[in-house]
Amino acid sequence: MRAMRILCLLCGVLCTAVVAADQSQYKVLYSFGTSGSSDGSLPEGKLVMDKVGNLYGTTAGGGLGAGTVFELSPAPDGKWSEAILYNFCSQQQCSDGQKPMAGLTLDQFGNLYGTTYSGGQGGNDCCMGTVFELSPPSVRAGVWTEAVLWRFLGSQGKDGSFPVSRLIFDAEGNLYGTTLGGGSGSEPAGTVFKLTPSGNGTWNETILYTFQCQKSGGGCLNGSQPYAGVTFDKAGNLYGTTWQGGGQGEGGGIVYKLSPGQKGWSQSVLYNFTTPGNLHGIGPKGAVNIDSQGNLYSTVTGGGEFGFGGVFRLTPANGGHEYTLSFHSTDGIDPEAGVLIDPRNGNLYGTASGGGDGNGCCGTVFKVAGKKVTVLHSFNGTDGKWPVAALIADKKGHLYGTTKLGGDFNKGVVFEILP
Repeated sequence: MRAMRILCLLCGVLCTAVVAADQSQYKVLYSFGTSGSSDGSLPEGKLVMDKVGNLYGTTAGGGLGAGTVFELSPAPDGKWSEAILYNFCSQQQCSDGQKPMAGLTLDQFGNLYGTTYSGGQGGNDCCMGTVFELSPPSVRAGVWTEAVLWRFLGSQGKDGSFPVSRLIFDAEGNLYGTTLGGGSGSEPAGTVFKLTPSGNGTWNETILYTFQCQKSGGGCLNGSQPYAGVTFDKAGNLYGTTWQGGGQGEGGGIVYKLSPGQKGWSQSVLYNFTTPGNLHGIGPKGAVNIDSQGNLYSTVTGGGEFGFGGVFRLTPANGGHEYTLSFHSTDGIDPEAGVLIDPRNGNLYGTASGGGDGNGCCGTVFKVAGKKVTVLHSFNGTDGKWPVAALIADKKGHLYGTTKLGGDFNKGVVFEILP
């Protein structure tokens, strides 16, 4: 899957959010818990939509207890129906994985690819997570088939542990992702990996980079704990963020670039979120999006002018950080998921897991146009709570996302919003 190509927009050094009200059309498509726990709970990952408008996603809980892959299908009357495509821990000792926290990736044949945070080996080689493929049935109303493409061994295998990010494809059909922990070296702090199909049904893993921390309080200068996945540019370089690292102690996180070469991949730190007073933000957890000029966009979960995080832009022209658009609490608190960029007008869309109007408990959907933040929707709990996943858009410009909790049964929702 390729990074969305986007237009250049707004500039400035340090931009302060200007709040504006908006009357957008918001609709809950599905509340988890409708069928007890069997239909899933805790949807945390980004959705994906097929060519006919069906939505696919994961829940980190529910089903048989270890999470699900689900499909939502629209009906002519405007209602949506849910079907569980797979229940994790269906195999002995959870060798098929458990707790899928990331969203899914869809290939041209309708196969779904994703990761589970834990599970995998079972027994003494337990529980460092998996990469899986889910294949549609060959006959109508048949059963979807799960195959584990890779089981992480963590410290035993030096191949990473606990993947929480969404996967992407390159043009040759290889998969790329990150793990929150593990890797080689004395103090590993996560990896970027590549999975390559062998042609006989198996996949081989290559570690492109291991984030390292220094012993004796030296910090993690090149980053640690990559929550987000990676994004390609046109030249084949990969970009991503780490939640921590980049300085002495824990650090405030980084934006990094991985470049392929004859001797492997080399990493460079493009920006280090350790500014005095954290004015540019700290703790980036979201994926990076890239525009046609090579500018990078994502979010920080904390810091900024008011301490609630915001949206940042890095630009090659200025040699790094250009601005952080700092959020007020009414804009949203703790935006985790990065931003979606509309190629028609350059507007940014995203979610914040807290803040908003009213008691500010439950999060927002926001739009950034120029230097103005518009709150499209403030969640109140009954219509969703804690949106932690990135948004997607259909051809009509409708936005779709999930909330981790809230809804009719407080087990999360899938929503649609027309900005």
